[in-house]
Amino acid sequence: MLRPMSDDIIITNDMLDLIVEYYMATYETLTFRRPFGEGAEDSIIITVKMNQFGRCRIGSEVFGSLMSTRHVKNSFNLAKFMTDDRNDDCFPGQIQYFFTHTVNLPDIRLSEHNLAFVR
Repeated sequence: MLRPMSDDIIITNDMLDLIVEYYMATYETLTFRRPFGEGAEDSIIITVKMNQFGRCRIGSEVFGSLMSTRHVKNSFNLAKFMTDDRNDDCFPGQIQYFFTHTVNLPDIRLSEHNLAFVR
């Protein structure tokens, strides 16, 4: 992750719901919930803070976002998803920002995830 960056940003309620959905899909055997939210007592409570970044480097390629105004041209992408019936769907989007989020997983302690918020 590359600058510009903002540390300890409070995640919005809508974003918290999306992150809970992401972790539930990623870790199918675990349950997650937001702080003070409904869910099983043994659910993993996600943190409400994240670190935002304007750019991300993967290999030698640098991706931009709306957060980094100098690199907005590199913020457009085409996401490809495979549906349940094995067809490919493509969706155009624009990266709003990149972010890191940590969650306390059993037996691992803190696990950091590098993600992008795409609209």
